[in-house]
Amino acid sequence: MIDIVQVDAFTDRPFAGNPAAVCILPQAVDAGWMQAIAAEMNLSETAFLYPHHDAYQLRWFTPAAEVALCGHATLASAHVLWSQGALDPTAEARFHTQSGLLTATQNDGWITLNFPAQPVTATAAPPELLKALRGLQPVAVGYGGTRASTYLAELPSEDHVRSLQPDLAMMRLLPARGVIVTARAEAADVDFVSRYFAPAIGVNEDPVTGSAHCTLVPYWQTQLHQSDFLAQQVSARGGTLKLQARGDRVFITGQAVTVMTGTLLSSPPADSPAA
Repeated sequence: MIDIVQVDAFTDRPFAGNPAAVCILPQAVDAGWMQAIAAEMNLSETAFLYPHHDAYQLRWFTPAAEVALCGHATLASAHVLWSQGALDPTAEARFHTQSGLLTATQNDGWITLNFPAQPVTATAAPPELLKALRGLQPVAVGYGGTRASTYLAELPSEDHVRSLQPDLAMMRLLPARGVIVTARAEAADVDFVSRYFAPAIGVNEDPVTGSAHCTLVPYWQTQLHQSDFLAQQVSARGGTLKLQARGDRVFITGQAVTVMTGTLLSSPPADSPAA
């Protein structure tokens, strides 16, 4: 039997931020079993990790697909390692992933992730995107054609971001993992707001998306001519992120709280191949 932990990330209180499930395994297991567990948990991401040399191998699954980069489930994974005593509280959490080596540190209740920047290139809005935005004309559109391909649309105001009810069926037609919508924040102490939609991979709207800020930070660095930010993802649950642009890396800082622990009664097959 294997323990599984549910953590709310990018929040300091339960039932806010973005929930992620974290499953610490003794060794690599079959990807099909991990995908089945992620579908059962039915959260935007479930993280699976196991010891690997001086670090942990880490993979993330939505209910429908494996993804190459995930911020909130990485933050949740580090939180679980420290809170359960698998890592010393002063130790750096190190993760081998499809996006390279990612690290996390903690200080006074805040966890900082060291992630790769994933800037987008300015492009014309395709018809499917405009239809998905219900005909709303973006201020600017960018596209990143990596494994985590994403459209970014800057909208005219924070109110447009908050009130948007996108056509999710149209979004699924885009050649992208997801769509970020963003705008300058109205509050004086917040730099920008955003929401993130990824129906193509089984997540209609993600509550707080660390990986999206790998794209948002380089975009707003150019627009606002600064490198440090306070951002809010204005989904129904919502979350706050402290952000820093440092060369080709983005430092993402947030909090996390454990809300549930349980035991999986279904173990991976004994003959599972190494992942």
